[in-house]
Amino acid sequence: MRPIRCTIGFRVDRDPAAAAPNSAAPSVHVPVMVREVLRGLDLAPGLTVVDGTVGGGGHSKKICELIGPTGRLIGIDRDPTMLDRARSVLPTAGVSLHRGSYVDLPEFLQQDGVSTVDRILVDLGLSSDQLADRERGFSFHADGPLDLRFHAQEGPAAAEFLANASAAELEQILRDYGEEPHSRGIAAAIVRQRATHPINTALELAELVASVTGHKGRAEKHPATRVFQALRLAVNRELEHVQKALTESFPTCLRPGGLLVVISFHSLEDRIVKEAFRDATLWEVVTPKPILPSPTEERVNPRSRSAKIRIARRRS
Repeated sequence: MRPIRCTIGFRVDRDPAAAAPNSAAPSVHVPVMVREVLRGLDLAPGLTVVDGTVGGGGHSKKICELIGPTGRLIGIDRDPTMLDRARSVLPTAGVSLHRGSYVDLPEFLQQDGVSTVDRILVDLGLSSDQLADRERGFSFHADGPLDLRFHAQEGPAAAEFLANASAAELEQILRDYGEEPHSRGIAAAIVRQRATHPINTALELAELVASVTGHKGRAEKHPATRVFQALRLAVNRELEHVQKALTESFPTCLRPGGLLVVISFHSLEDRIVKEAFRDATLWEVVTPKPILPSPTEERVNPRSRSAKIRIARRRS
């Protein structure tokens, strides 16, 4: 993948700012492949485990049950709303939660007085709670502000990005991050429309994409799916975080023999994980082929259909 040169800068605010209203409401998110994740983590009482994308606490709650009162869970999430939900379901003893990215795990361990950890879990998917939040614009089915950020003070919103990026930048982002076959036409349409009317809501962008592709959203996958994915990855710099975490942060923090479990949901993420695990100086691959959801889980939890689990062990 070619590097994307964005003219808009990003600022990381580590202050756990106030979350959105009703942020402590019960989570509607169903964590994917829980049984497979727990089996892959190979948990035991007393272990120190990092959940790098703690979300609503679904995976972490089960992890805490298995590591017991002598274990320790360190949860991280860029979205303060998710952290509030996690606090409502996780025990207070032996648990510490941090607002930020898993790429900054060394900093969070230092704050907690921990040198290395035994297990790391990262779920790279988007939470159903985030999709249900009309004020975030993650879903093109709701006419909310086109934001797409995990934190309101971390970088520009997607609407601002669309207003300032050049046609060439937009085309490259849609092609490289969304694998969108209509990237050129959509980028040109965005530039034309913003000249007279800014694209401020998720529904406006979804309708523009449908008008370019000729699809009306009757297919199983909405025509704007790839576009929203690309913009979300771009404004949150997600693939950069995955790459750096796998090659720098996690190898530093995971003890020799410790296990790393990564859940990815699209080919771009999975490709980065697979490539990083090929570094035999850092990782011993536990899963030569990714673990896929069972047919039963796919029926019960449709979000799991595109999920893939890869596991590696930290070499000595």
